[in-house]
Amino acid sequence: MIEFENVTKVYPDGTRAVENLSFRVEEGTTTVLVGPSGCGKTTTMKLVNRLEEPTEGTVYYDGTDTQTLDATDLRREIGYVIQEVGLFDHMTVGENVATVPELKGWERERIDERVEELLELVDLPPEEYRDQYPTALSGGQRQRVGVARALAADPNVLLMDEPFGALDPITREDLQDEFLEIQEKIHTTILFVTHSIDEALKMGDRIAIFDMGELVQYGTPNEILSRPANGFVEEFIGDDRTLKRLGLIRVEEVMEPVADGEIRAVDDEPSAGVVAPEITLDSALSRMVQEDVDALSVRDGDGRLVGRLTRERIQSTQRAHTE
Repeated sequence: MIEFENVTKVYPDGTRAVENLSFRVEEGTTTVLVGPSGCGKTTTMKLVNRLEEPTEGTVYYDGTDTQTLDATDLRREIGYVIQEVGLFDHMTVGENVATVPELKGWERERIDERVEELLELVDLPPEEYRDQYPTALSGGQRQRVGVARALAADPNVLLMDEPFGALDPITREDLQDEFLEIQEKIHTTILFVTHSIDEALKMGDRIAIFDMGELVQYGTPNEILSRPANGFVEEFIGDDRTLKRLGLIRVEEVMEPVADGEIRAVDDEPSAGVVAPEITLDSALSRMVQEDVDALSVRDGDGRLVGRLTRERIQSTQRAHTE
């Protein structure tokens, strides 16, 4: 879907923002660009929609050199979400979301249906929020509107530049979780910029780690945690690699399934808290520590008991991932 081939970007003052960059973003996946400030990650993302132009090399969009495409048309095909959101405060939520479809000449009925669909998708009921103005919304709600607007014209590619960076930690985590659920439904190709390795590990199917304009490692979260390419990557990831790897494993992957005959016994355990099968092992371990228990019962969205997770089970998983 997106490919960088020997791409270099040099600014007029001689600053080399990215150097000989080559990697491919597969269709329907989320690739996170991560690294310290000034490492070239945002420049790389902007090369996709031609907000920046390469000095050397080629950026391909769906197999076509972006330099052969009209920049305005290209940007209308690509969704764009930024940290500051950039909503038009003089326009209602519905009008903000409808911006790109209107520019593309969609019929009114189609636009209205799309606005309603997207506001529902980002958990902003249209009957309540469509006619509100952005100034009346919280930061998290404004960010949801920004995501809806970026998705309005059903783009093949979505660029997200520190989209949750300005939010408080709780709101940020909630929106991360919500966006992962949205991505499971829409399967859009996403480039996501962040400076946080924890956010990269949570959000990305693949992670591109940058240092001083160079791509130093590109791989899955598990590959990066298990085989850091060099000392910089090791230091950037941090010392708690084992705990971070628990954040990549869901409870349902390692829990002890509960058979019908065992349901009463597990239900009767007074020490067992309750968790959902889709949460990660690091969250489950935190729950055990907070509640001072050694076992958790696992229940699905309908409240059905589906398994049991013990502290011993988590520890054995940790050992397996350090061998």
